[in-house]
Amino acid sequence: MSKVLDVQTADTATASEHTEQGSYASRHIPASEFESRSAYLDHELRIMKPRRWAMNLPGRDYRFEWEDLVPAIAGTIGITVMFSAVMSAYAKAYGLGIDFVIENVRVELLVSATLFVVLVSGFLNPRANLAGNHGPMIPLIGTIAAFGGHPLALGIMIAVLGLTLSISKGGSKLVNLSSRSVSGGLLIYLGAMGVISQLSSFREWALANDVGPVFMGVLVSTIISYAWLAKIGKRWLAIPLCSALAIVIALVLGAPFEFSTAPGLPNLSPSYWWGQDTGWKLGLPTLDHFIAVAPFAILAVAMWSPDFLGHRVFQELNYPKEAKNVLMDVDDTMTSCSIRQATAAVIGGGNVASSWGTFMIPSAIAKRPIPAGAILTGLLCVVLAVSGYPMDITVWKPVMCIALLVGVFMPLLEAGIQMIDDAKGAETAGICILASAVVNPVFGWSVTMLLDNNGLTGDKKRAKSLTFSDRIVIPGITFAVSLFAMAWVGMLPGLPSLMQSLGLN
Repeated sequence: MSKVLDVQTADTATASEHTEQGSYASRHIPASEFESRSAYLDHELRIMKPRRWAMNLPGRDYRFEWEDLVPAIAGTIGITVMFSAVMSAYAKAYGLGIDFVIENVRVELLVSATLFVVLVSGFLNPRANLAGNHGPMIPLIGTIAAFGGHPLALGIMIAVLGLTLSISKGGSKLVNLSSRSVSGGLLIYLGAMGVISQLSSFREWALANDVGPVFMGVLVSTIISYAWLAKIGKRWLAIPLCSALAIVIALVLGAPFEFSTAPGLPNLSPSYWWGQDTGWKLGLPTLDHFIAVAPFAILAVAMWSPDFLGHRVFQELNYPKEAKNVLMDVDDTMTSCSIRQATAAVIGGGNVASSWGTFMIPSAIAKRPIPAGAILTGLLCVVLAVSGYPMDITVWKPVMCIALLVGVFMPLLEAGIQMIDDAKGAETAGICILASAVVNPVFGWSVTMLLDNNGLTGDKKRAKSLTFSDRIVIPGITFAVSLFAMAWVGMLPGLPSLMQSLGLN
């Protein structure tokens, strides 16, 4: 035991020296020698030194722990829910059926799992978070279709812009320029709006299916379970436990459900998905399609930085301060998301990629690094895509809403509140929330970052410590580009879109 205490003391006192003192394998200590499980997990995070874009191997560079199963299960449920939401929106916009939705979700699951979740985050770069789904873009799918957008053109544009930002290190720069108050306000807004949206969606579904008691029964059990998990420090179990309770209670109270998706493999031929009469039934994109989706691609990539920031915050809040080597790298995650976006789009997928929040949030709360959980998540995604039947459960409304509530939106809300340190921070966060409510989170984040970095709100001492570029140039360009993109597609309240005004739609 003295050996463990000595190591823990050294980890805390001399973290910078620690990273130079041998490999992960040589410094690993069995969990049985620690006083608590939490102390063992903290030690694991401190001693990891993952290789960047080089082979990382289980045993040599990291280990599998039973805690890795929780984010894997949560991430698999969450991503299937989000993929289904995106493809359902596309299907509604283009007049496609449920068979198209299920088939395309299976394509996305296999591409994400085999090429990027396992290969990139599991082996090649454990500091790149899994490439998942860009939830804030879901409400814009109908608008993209209305303006003549094409999913393949959108995917390629996002990939090009994302790679440009990641190679130039612009993503991490934007994250660093977002103060805790700006980030806190953004997380509070996203969390609160998400909670309200899911509750409304669940209630509407219950009333439409004449099973009103299901709504109250499932929500009451969720509130009690979530509070209990928080009390015992096991909140990372929220998605699997609350989802299981939602299934049981909803079925007992008479909610309608049936299995309909048979086992099998999806069509992975690009010619099928981008044919004139098959798949999307859109054919290949033309120059007009690329012009139409350009503003949406700019918006998607502009939202990456605050999205990635929100996920990394959970690691910073739950990991020991010395565990710098395992924190999610924003630029590497952007690279992974960009390449995954292009690959999946060419094959036929319609998802808009981003950092995988339903994996990262429970993983960070469980004090686990990325790689082992990434491999397990990839394997579960493959099993889910091939087996078929479990997909019907993950897209069922009680499970979908509860998984998003406890796995994404409540943790976002809580993290945002934790980041508000004082009255000045509350002022900045309030302005961010107001601006986000007036337009959208991209506008709120970009305008508040510009105001905060110039000392017009928040901590004026922080503003004085920044360079001219950090105060004016970078925040100003970010705000201007985001504002133009929103004006182009008509997202500024009360103003017609520039596209319509110029007669280009």
